[in-house]
Amino acid sequence: MKYPMLSGVMIGVILSSSLYAGGEQTLKDVTLLPISVKGEAESSYSTDAATEGTVSARQLANRPILRPAEVLESVPGLIVTQHSGDGKANQYFLRGFSLDHGTDFFTTIEGMPTNLPTHAHGQGYNDLNFLIPELISTVMYKKGPYYATEGDFASTGSAHIHYADSLPEAMASVTVGSFNQKRVLNANSLDLNGGKLLYALEYFHNDGPWEHPEGYQRLNGVVSYTKEEGRDSYKITAMAYKGDWDATNHVPLRAIDSGIIGTYGSLDPSDGGNTHRYSLCGEYTHRDKNGVTSANAYVIDYGLDLFSNFTYYLDYPVEGDQFEQKDARTILGGNVGRVSVGSMLGLNSVQSYGFQLRHDAIRGVGLYNTTNRVRFNTITSDKVNETNAALYYQNELTLSDSIRMIAGIRGDLYRFDVTSDVNPADTAVKTATIASPKLSFIFAPWADTDLFLNGGYGFHSNDARGVTHAVDSATQLVRTKGGEFGVRTRAVDHLESSVALWMMDSDSELVFAGDTGGTEPTGPSRRMGIEWANYWTPTPWFILDADVAISRARYKDPSSSGGEYVPEAIEQTVSIGAAITDYEDYFGGLRLRYFGSRALIEDNSVRSKPSTLVNLKVGRHLTKNMDVSVDMYNLFNRKTYDIEYYYESKLATESTSVTDHMVHPGEPRSARLTLTYRY
Repeated sequence: MKYPMLSGVMIGVILSSSLYAGGEQTLKDVTLLPISVKGEAESSYSTDAATEGTVSARQLANRPILRPAEVLESVPGLIVTQHSGDGKANQYFLRGFSLDHGTDFFTTIEGMPTNLPTHAHGQGYNDLNFLIPELISTVMYKKGPYYATEGDFASTGSAHIHYADSLPEAMASVTVGSFNQKRVLNANSLDLNGGKLLYALEYFHNDGPWEHPEGYQRLNGVVSYTKEEGRDSYKITAMAYKGDWDATNHVPLRAIDSGIIGTYGSLDPSDGGNTHRYSLCGEYTHRDKNGVTSANAYVIDYGLDLFSNFTYYLDYPVEGDQFEQKDARTILGGNVGRVSVGSMLGLNSVQSYGFQLRHDAIRGVGLYNTTNRVRFNTITSDKVNETNAALYYQNELTLSDSIRMIAGIRGDLYRFDVTSDVNPADTAVKTATIASPKLSFIFAPWADTDLFLNGGYGFHSNDARGVTHAVDSATQLVRTKGGEFGVRTRAVDHLESSVALWMMDSDSELVFAGDTGGTEPTGPSRRMGIEWANYWTPTPWFILDADVAISRARYKDPSSSGGEYVPEAIEQTVSIGAAITDYEDYFGGLRLRYFGSRALIEDNSVRSKPSTLVNLKVGRHLTKNMDVSVDMYNLFNRKTYDIEYYYESKLATESTSVTDHMVHPGEPRSARLTLTYRY
């Protein structure tokens, strides 16, 4: 039996995506097929779509990363930024979306989902501050609703982050930098009872350039144990993260221009928060002659207490508009799936199927009015039990030596159980189901060139409190559908290049607004765009990558939405990076990121300013075991905004409200010096 188009890389991608990409297993021990299995991907090369790929540890090693979540900027076209204190989840932008803090981009780490539904601050809230970049082995990313394994929050795409099972060397590093930045990291792995024990401990502190220092402190730990026994492999991972910070939130531009505050000043120094995430997960994989069966399970304890003030004295002229958002929950979940190789209708077939289950037991999710972090009014206070169960099936058929077809179907069941402590009328139980078919064709008409035609239906869930709200209840599940045509080629030696044209429709921009405790519906929308990504490795020690993404986001019915443009939707981004690995004892990287202007209101009469940032990393191996490196951020000290909004607010000195640009200045030029010892 011959499988001319089934490579080891493809099998690995299918397997690792079958359970939220919950492992790094391959079919290397399955002897049914005479295939060659490649090692860790050194580029974004993939087999199912032009915009799917894998980022390796080698690619991440020399990226100057200001914040942990910026690891996701290795996904072409994705922007990561911040509008508050660094302990809060980042803002994300991709494919014509302002993803807020994570809605419509699904992320996992070690098979555990990180997006949080029915969250106090926003649906799909995705805090990745607990990431330790030095431990990452791969980031597997996908874009579009074309994959049966991907469900809620994955309409624009997904990223599955894996930590290494072991390290080639133990490492201890110390970092000092601008604005009282300090970091200590110790990581090691060792043999234990036939397996690998890995551990890492990180401490981080940063005040930032803010006039009121943010004093962000992060304590972070990871312990994992991996073991293989014949055709079986096991991994168990424990993580613990705790963060605390004071925040300088975005402020009205008029407050800076008039001199009420400086560029890095705050209008409410009592803003800030604290959070924690403790987790335990286990993975199991069994390989047999026909395929691979995998399973994982996880339990997560999460909490957040966040204080913000975005309108100052608009609603409460005396007490002020600060509010508290509190979230406390336990997440239980697991997945089981199988990838098998065989034949169907006389054609070579790779089948993937499985079951996914997640339950969020939210002990308390609330919104409160506060002054200097002291409550004076309760807006909402709820207990929520939200459950999602899903079945998926996908079949890849080799139609000929140059054509493959991938057909899939996914079914999701949701149960929303809300108990309101403030308004008994909002207490209710509701259920919803949705089916999401997928279909892709892959053509290989020429050597080293593939054509991709992908399409599928997706969705995102709404906040359970909006679903059961007695007055203006929201649609439980919002349908999305999209498609793309892509080309990827390696016709030029050492260069991989891909181009994709894509489009996606959303039935509604409807979201639950955590800042106000209400549901804000808007009309259906359509997004489309083009992406061009390039990856060039002319020598083993040099990497050059460059990508451009242009998007267009419009409401289908401008008359009902107040205008044609979807506010905050990303329109253009450019990323160019070069990295040197171990060239005559030197290493480093240089990156340029352009974040284009975008409409801030529906009629496009107000737009944000574009920004361009250049970051640099330079390092040298001092001895066999000792490295020194310097990271420079905002190398040319450009005055930029990390984020920009446009809405109404009122300062303490004002008698009426004013609609203004609300900005969070980007950090000025800063540096970090790191000394690393490997032992």
